[in-house]
Amino acid sequence: MLKRTALYEVHLAAGARMVDFGGWEMPLHYGSQIEEHHAVRRDAGVFDVSHMCVVDIAWADARAFLQQLLTADIGRRGPDRAMYACMLNERGGVLDDLIVYRWGDDPNRFRAILNAATAERDLQWMDELVSSRRLRVECRPRPDLAIIALQGPNSAALLARAQPELAARAVPLDGFHSTRLDAAFVGRTGYTGEDGFEIVVPVEKAAGVWRSLTASGARACGLGARDTLRLEAGLALYGQDMDESVTPLESGLGWTVELDADRSFVGRVALERQRASGALRQLLGLKLLDKGVLRAHQTVVTEHGEGQITSGSFSPTLQVSIALARVPAAVQPGDTVTAQLRAGPAPARVVKPRFVRHGRPLI
Repeated sequence: MLKRTALYEVHLAAGARMVDFGGWEMPLHYGSQIEEHHAVRRDAGVFDVSHMCVVDIAWADARAFLQQLLTADIGRRGPDRAMYACMLNERGGVLDDLIVYRWGDDPNRFRAILNAATAERDLQWMDELVSSRRLRVECRPRPDLAIIALQGPNSAALLARAQPELAARAVPLDGFHSTRLDAAFVGRTGYTGEDGFEIVVPVEKAAGVWRSLTASGARACGLGARDTLRLEAGLALYGQDMDESVTPLESGLGWTVELDADRSFVGRVALERQRASGALRQLLGLKLLDKGVLRAHQTVVTEHGEGQITSGSFSPTLQVSIALARVPAAVQPGDTVTAQLRAGPAPARVVKPRFVRHGRPLI
């Protein structure tokens, strides 16, 4: 049986089309995925992302634990900072990509947000690391919490209308910072390439927060728009653009790997070996030059060998088809390659894998 978030009945009442996503019954759209996409780019939209797993990490060795678990160094982040990083296996393969927040100025208290489809495996992996390295850490899942993402250029003004007390704390935040008010936790983070907030509240408060946001003008948005928005922003999706068979260096996530510090994080040796030998593949963007739609798993033919599209779709903002593709390391932005579409081969231009940011086309 599929799991349901605290907002399930709210979605049904709004006419959402519900689908199975990672074992959760989630809204795909509320009528028009394209209109939801444009609402986030031009105004503000709200997403239920409560299927993701909130984990509170604390106790005496919490900081040391995260320094061993993640590719990025939490010790470099100040109070209330958020950090995006990867969690790897010993071969350097990506087990998950996640955001970790420092909880105020407490050096051993953190909050992590795990992907829904990998959460159970992630927690087991974390427990194994704690046990094998004899660390004093508690990793506590929080099923009592819901997550609501408010995204778009007008999200700050809308939050101020809907939740003025919360907005007074959250709106002044710089990007990738967090704050708290009573039982609410807010990060100035998101997955759309737009300004916004990710709001964590007790499940019994979720419907009230959601209704206050939609009543103030936020458009309810489903996972369909979330996917096209994140693709336009060049943001990777776990299970498509990376998984445990590839490393961050092959997935456009080399910037999350901090090797200069003396940290023996899981997978570091494998990454150092791969980097020393030269990356064999890289994740770049594609812009289709003809009619058609780029889709995941389609072959990409280049002068330096074949690659494969990992994510592809039609871009509502750019009005062309775009994709992320894993291609040979010698391929460069500006090159022309051939994508093997269902209708036949078609030319595509290689671009840097960020297509739209803050509503502005970058290609």
